[in-house]
Amino acid sequence: MTAANHRLDLDTGFLGALLDGPHADKRHRGREVAEHADAHLPDDLTLDQKREATKEALHHVVDSGMTQLPLPVDAGGKNDHAGYVSGFEELVASSPSLQIKAGVQFGLFGGAIQHLGNAEQQAKWLLPALKGELLGSFAMTEIGHGSDVASLGTTALYDPADDSFVLDTPFRAATKEYIGNAACHAQAAVVFAKLIVDGVDHGVHVLFVPVRDEDGAPMPGVSFEDDGYKGGLPGVDNGRIAFDHVRVPRTNLLDRYGAVDADGVYSSPIESPGRRFFTMLSTLVQGRVSLDGAATVAEKLALDIAIRYGLERRQFSGAGDAETVLLDYGRHQRRLMPRLARAYADAFAHEKLLESFQAVFSGADDSEAAQQRLETEAAGFKAMTTWNALDTIQVCREACGGAGFMAENRLVGLHADLDVFATFEGDNTVLLQLVGKRLLGDYSEELRHIDFGGAARLIGSQAAEYSLYRSGLANVGRTIGDLFTPALNASRIRSGKMQEALLASRVESMVAQVAQDLRPAAKADPATAAALFNDNQHALIEAAQAYVELLKWQALNEAMHAVDAKAHPSEAKVLRRIRDLFGLSLIEEHIGWHIMFGRLSMARARQIGPAIDRLCRKLRDNAAELVGAFGYGPAQRRSAIAEGAEAERQEEAAEYLRRERAKADAPVDEKVLHRRRKAEAKAAKGAQKS
Repeated sequence: MTAANHRLDLDTGFLGALLDGPHADKRHRGREVAEHADAHLPDDLTLDQKREATKEALHHVVDSGMTQLPLPVDAGGKNDHAGYVSGFEELVASSPSLQIKAGVQFGLFGGAIQHLGNAEQQAKWLLPALKGELLGSFAMTEIGHGSDVASLGTTALYDPADDSFVLDTPFRAATKEYIGNAACHAQAAVVFAKLIVDGVDHGVHVLFVPVRDEDGAPMPGVSFEDDGYKGGLPGVDNGRIAFDHVRVPRTNLLDRYGAVDADGVYSSPIESPGRRFFTMLSTLVQGRVSLDGAATVAEKLALDIAIRYGLERRQFSGAGDAETVLLDYGRHQRRLMPRLARAYADAFAHEKLLESFQAVFSGADDSEAAQQRLETEAAGFKAMTTWNALDTIQVCREACGGAGFMAENRLVGLHADLDVFATFEGDNTVLLQLVGKRLLGDYSEELRHIDFGGAARLIGSQAAEYSLYRSGLANVGRTIGDLFTPALNASRIRSGKMQEALLASRVESMVAQVAQDLRPAAKADPATAAALFNDNQHALIEAAQAYVELLKWQALNEAMHAVDAKAHPSEAKVLRRIRDLFGLSLIEEHIGWHIMFGRLSMARARQIGPAIDRLCRKLRDNAAELVGAFGYGPAQRRSAIAEGAEAERQEEAAEYLRRERAKADAPVDEKVLHRRRKAEAKAAKGAQKS
């Protein structure tokens, strides 16, 4: 329990502005949508009613003005892609169903038209899509090839006889699946299909396909199946779409990266089919960026609810007559405070991701290197943050006991709705594999550009590391922690240099080891190479996770250092506590690795846990301000246990007990009588002896 008061006098508005970043006004606009009662989804509605309510709530999003932010200035927009995503992420506070349906409509359907279509196509379809007048689907995923888009089965065969494409679903596994807006509302879809022209398969391209007529009936050859009830997101009408000789004009091909002219000749500005495919998909990376941000919003909401409840709920006797506040228990602090620190790290890291996103999509820096960096970070952040959110929401639910299980308090609903985020826009494990492969590519590129002497030194250092750390000899000498912090005390264990060195060293070592283990694959036959990669897949994904953790720590560290400690001493101090708790928690999570590979001595490792406990106690005293900085009010939380209901119950109970104790005939606790009898018996026994 709290032994000392470590409370700082914090400026919650200042912290909130830091968290909201440069697009705070867009975030506030998104939160304002959550204030509309008809944008929420009461639990007593039927599935059909929830779907219709979510569709109707889209007009609040359109009215906010957010949907047209990413348009070019000459088209009436602001070329503000990061602000656009920032506002949409906040719709989670209204309803995750609304956030996802809006994402499908404006981000995916509208985004595909904007980023893959030509000027004529944009003039025809884009504005109606962004105004919600033309409802659409993003038909990429198939039953048989969820994350493997390059292998999808839908075909679009060019027919020169009437200058059209014929779309077909040749087998059941090629049916488009989990498609948002498909079951009820989509009037059109952007369909991913293999483009076949004059006997040549040019790979995956995208076509604009009308799927329902004005009366809502399926277009000829288009069939739908309703996915029905899902584990969450009841307001999103997911369904399946199949095509049977569906004809669309040649001009419906979104042809920025691949076109067919009136003579039936295919052309592309990108010669390499593989590079063309990945370039086409990279323009749609905003889905992963927005899921990273939306998951962070969900983390904040869950922590806001659980910590407010933990500061009011009392359980078991404490000092005097009062019961103990939940958040005064050490274990309760250990459950929530590290996750609060992680949410801050996720928020600051997301702002860095938005910077990269804005630079690439606005054209400020759309170089190939910038695009690759954005794709890698978006994949890694989306994977790790969505997992973080699910973990945080579940722990917050448990931290609220039975009250957390009540639907009215939102935590179970948030968990159900966020569950699918782990496989939305790419399965998290697959995305981390993509990050790992990019890390290996960068590592190989570094090796390629060093001279013979440099290579010899690198090989020599790797050999030295192998013999030193793997043999355990490093524990006899000086480890990384000892090099930076020779004195074993509480302040030294919180060294930022030590934290970064440990986190970075783990990434570098893991990537180097995987690269070394995969070297034989370069000269092996395909089957042997595939088996070798499979053997190292787990290590590759762990390296990717370590890399993302490092990036998140660095973002939090950068945010901390950006605060003027003289002008804002308390805020700088609390951010350092948050950074240290996040960093030490990551090190503790992988403590076995750091000891096994000699990064930490046993004496140093034993300090990590107590340091985390101290930081949890300190942050507990500012917990209310730290969640207050998230910027959510009752209209966004909509959770009774976070709005003082528990405090009212506690005060009512305390007042009743005070009145009862004041009565002359108040019942006496049997335990009091028992203690009194024991004391009297002891006194009598003592008197007899004397």
